Amino acid sequence: MQTVTIAGITVERTAALAPMAGVADTPYRTLCKRMGAVMTTSEMISAKGLCYDSRGSAALCRITPEERPMALQLFGNEPDFIARAARMVQEYKPDLIDLNMGCPVQKVTAQGAGSALMKTPDLAAACVRAAVAASDVPVTVKMRIGWDEQSRNAVPFALAMEEAGAAALTVHGRTRSQLYSGKADWEAIAAVKAAVRIPVIGSGDVTDAASCEAMYRETGADLVCIGRASYGNPWIFSEIGAHLRGEDWRAPTPDERMEMMLLHIRMILQHSDKPPALAIREARKHASWYMTGGRGAAAFRARCYTLSSYEEAERLAEDFLLVNREPQQN
Repeated sequence: MQTVTIAGITVERTAALAPMAGVADTPYRTLCKRMGAVMTTSEMISAKGLCYDSRGSAALCRITPEERPMALQLFGNEPDFIARAARMVQEYKPDLIDLNMGCPVQKVTAQGAGSALMKTPDLAAACVRAAVAASDVPVTVKMRIGWDEQSRNAVPFALAMEEAGAAALTVHGRTRSQLYSGKADWEAIAAVKAAVRIPVIGSGDVTDAASCEAMYRETGADLVCIGRASYGNPWIFSEIGAHLRGEDWRAPTPDERMEMMLLHIRMILQHSDKPPALAIREARKHASWYMTGGRGAAAFRARCYTLSSYEEAERLAEDFLLVNREPQQN
């Protein structure tokens, strides 16, 4: 199996888990890692929130051994706060610090952070320099290919981040204005890869082993990361790994899907600081994703959004299997 070194970390050249705010928490990252994700990244952590002793921001910095190698991802647009936050998170011993310059959400870009930094490359570079100076571990950048179609600046922006000291780049092949719609531009990722000397991780429209292999072939990316395609499907990492190693792989059975769903919910309840009645609400969207593609999926997903206890989740899994379990072989 081929390996690749990203910012000093050597991993199999299969697929990493992309950072996803509100989704890729500790249980999610752990399950994806067990299924073969070679690297993980925290949810977005507000640099300013961390500096102002936000309990929520600090909680996002926790790293468990099973999630490694793992990056802590900071967002913000003020170099001083970025530097302070980069120093603060060293106590959690991240393998990397990643700076988010790709988030398209309005409440982030309105602050001039996330993908809004694509419009201010000098400021973005200053944030990178500040983080590099403050951090004991390599600093990487997650970016898009531009703010909109009229200001696609992926290559010059990537070169500026490299010059500022970024050790690797993750490039999502969409502009901010696209959000998550339309087709990801893999040619733009390839252009960045051809222009810089540091490793490039490709992101966007990789949904299975075949599309992962195609991204490697068409972009020359050093690594691929998977985001939304892992919703309710941590097996995508084992699928990709098996395919690239030339090994056989089979899709999970309905029983295996429900076993994973229930394990995921138990892990959410275990890791949450909230009472079970509140923590189960965080599990609802995850439960619904495990139903995707099954018979009667729409009705089962609707039931997911009313779950109020683990026992209800067990009954939901039983009902799903009554409809979806494969016939026993004689």
